[in-house]
Amino acid sequence: MAEYVKALTDVGFGTIEIRARKPYRILDPKNYPTDELIYIESIEVAAIKDPMPKDGPCIFTGKAAIYYGDEDYFDDKKGHILLKNQPLAICDKTAAALKALKRNDIYFSESTFHYDGGGCC
Repeated sequence: MAEYVKALTDVGFGTIEIRARKPYRILDPKNYPTDELIYIESIEVAAIKDPMPKDGPCIFTGKAAIYYGDEDYFDDKKGHILLKNQPLAICDKTAAALKALKRNDIYFSESTFHYDGGGCC
């Protein structure tokens, strides 16, 4: 999947949304001309040809951030405002940037590989 997404961003798609990721099939040595078991997934991707951000593409894999601090909201002063106890879909790049702040009042979910819009960027 990573190679496929990279191929899309390499040709200028600035936003990639992984809308679904599902098991597809197994290619096994007993039934196919392969020496090893090969697991294949199917992914549904929306590649949006918008301007490439200076800091790289926005790739949405279903991550979310939830602020639970003392204030009504958290503003990173870079365009990301997290309202208290309200999940915000975030791209992987924003997740990494917010995690780098090492705050103890923001929860980050893992990638669900399901994204239906409404994100940070």
